[in-house]
Amino acid sequence: MAQSPGTAQSTVKPTLVLLPGLLNTRRLFEHQIEALSDIVDCVVPELWHHDSIAAMAKAAVDAAPPRFALAGFSMGGYVAFEIMRQAGARIDRLALLNTQANPDPPESTARRRGFIEQTRIGRFHGVQPSLLPQLLHPSHIANELITQPILEMAAEIGAEGFVREQEAIMGRPDSRPLLVDIAVPTVVIVGRQDASIPLRRAEEMAADIATSRLVVLEECGHMSPLERPAEVSSTLRAWLTDHP
Repeated sequence: MAQSPGTAQSTVKPTLVLLPGLLNTRRLFEHQIEALSDIVDCVVPELWHHDSIAAMAKAAVDAAPPRFALAGFSMGGYVAFEIMRQAGARIDRLALLNTQANPDPPESTARRRGFIEQTRIGRFHGVQPSLLPQLLHPSHIANELITQPILEMAAEIGAEGFVREQEAIMGRPDSRPLLVDIAVPTVVIVGRQDASIPLRRAEEMAADIATSRLVVLEECGHMSPLERPAEVSSTLRAWLTDHP
């Protein structure tokens, strides 16, 4: 029997909150937002307005519906862990891309402090081409479809946003104790040639999260959503549609 107009029910898609990394905007996830638009509505908070991981997490949670899937890239992964602490009961699924649960070692903190000091005296120049080998697989360094978004996102966020993000990253807690308590379906994605956060960090996280699956992307550095957009999107689709 045909359904009367008054009884028709609209289908509301679930929400995927995508958390970008240092000097990244919504543009980082353009491919994923488009590729997954048939199954989820994507929300990308502007994290660079906040100077602590806790404040970033609260802003993301405040912009999200009561329940949602959560994916964090690099710094966004640090925020994702904080969201699990603040509002873990609201998270249906977790994706961790090119990130780590470890806190900064002292040498990394010192390097970040140096970046902040240089920025405060007017020497912020965004992401320079000389830094791209730290972010990308060698085969991608000359690909402007990958490099231009990186350079332009950094310019958009600017010096003040960069300082706030660095301060937040330096102050993040150690999230390793949290890993064994994560019980939602989780995917850990990493580029095999990630020079910023090495493969072993992803392996360690996946080993400690009982509900996780590790996906290693070949010929891929740190910027997996840009370097391997189709593979990242297909991995996220499988994660979002898997029914454990």
